[in-house]
Amino acid sequence: MIQDVQLPTRTGTILTPLSVLSLAAAALLLAGCGSTGNSNSTDGADNASGRSPGSGASAETGNTGDRKYSVTLDTVLHGSLQTEPEITHGQTLPEGTRITLNAQADPGYALDSVYYSVAGPWGPMYFESTEATMEVTLTQDISLGASFLPEKDVAGFSERQDILYAQPGVKPLKYDVFIPEGAQDLPLVIITHGGGWSSNDENIMRGMAREMVRTGRYVVASIDYRWVGTLDGDARENTVADLIEDVYGAVLHIQEHARDYGADPERIALTGDSAGGHLTAAMATMVERIGSGGFESGNYRYEPSYLPRGMSLEQARQSLAQAIRVVAPSYGVFGGTHLAQFTRGGTGSEELAAISPVAQIPPAEQRRLPHYLIRGGSDPLITPDMVDEYAEALEAAGHPVKRVEVPGAGHAFFDWKPDAQTRRTFQRFGVPYIRDMLEFFDQYL
Repeated sequence: MIQDVQLPTRTGTILTPLSVLSLAAAALLLAGCGSTGNSNSTDGADNASGRSPGSGASAETGNTGDRKYSVTLDTVLHGSLQTEPEITHGQTLPEGTRITLNAQADPGYALDSVYYSVAGPWGPMYFESTEATMEVTLTQDISLGASFLPEKDVAGFSERQDILYAQPGVKPLKYDVFIPEGAQDLPLVIITHGGGWSSNDENIMRGMAREMVRTGRYVVASIDYRWVGTLDGDARENTVADLIEDVYGAVLHIQEHARDYGADPERIALTGDSAGGHLTAAMATMVERIGSGGFESGNYRYEPSYLPRGMSLEQARQSLAQAIRVVAPSYGVFGGTHLAQFTRGGTGSEELAAISPVAQIPPAEQRRLPHYLIRGGSDPLITPDMVDEYAEALEAAGHPVKRVEVPGAGHAFFDWKPDAQTRRTFQRFGVPYIRDMLEFFDQYL
């Protein structure tokens, strides 16, 4: 049995807000910003200050010259949150202060997460732990909180958190697995999160994972990967190709240990949203590009960040080609200018084609890839034309495609965060269309 590994990414020093970093415009556009039907700003009912977490007072300078930062306490419902040292709402503390959070659920409720949040360019960005205790080091204005769910919402399945699959850079790469009671040889659904290739982790998809696993029909894994550029603290810039190698590595690790999770490694459905929609489509269409020699002109091969012991790259290709049965890249990017900005050659280049799913679709007689394609009807980021281009290319290659447009929904309606607005959006749009997606999966798994 593989051992679950608790990683330090949720208990370490707070990350620098993305608003001060230089990102490609596409990354900013696709990083889960709010839109019609899906504002990701916090709701006053869940925020004691009535403002977004992380938007507290600016840093102050104390008498000793030390910088100080504001700590906001979000309202906690159906449980309690204690801090050490004890903190009052809006208090300023010196830079470097270590804060320990301890959450306790009320009777009849269970912990969803304990978290801190910081200001980002599109609203608060959350860093969460599903453990009751969490430590953070103060380096900027933050908000602290905990969220809880009725016990019935987490009944009937277990969760294995933070399973390490690789560490090609500074950040340990991990995934979470959601397992129905009595699971045995169930199909696997693997979810890849969005966030402009530059933010979020697998936690943002746990609402979707729970909806799927509660059916009792699937084992569900939610995976993380590196961020582009040097956002993880790597000296060498990470490319979109590196991220594709990461998600391939995650799937191979999950396959290797699928029996331990009660899953069938030969029946896999892939899904993901926004930037995760791109990575999902890339995994599905680019299996034939797995190989050695590096991602460079004349080659453009992907070498997974994790390869099971004794498995060759050719065997990895064969394993994934046989196992990936159905695909649902939600409101994703499949080519064009959003991806071109991450390449040296730009629009029309070989490099862009090599990271663009629309340019890598295999013929159905070689490998059949049924696709479920969904976007919000009010999504300002992913246009109908972007989805249609990919759908038409799939159909031309002989693949079954179901296209769905959700009236009134904006971007990122499959996301799950502690704030009330995101959860209302998820209940309104995410839950019913997850069920529709699973009905499509059932035809092919």
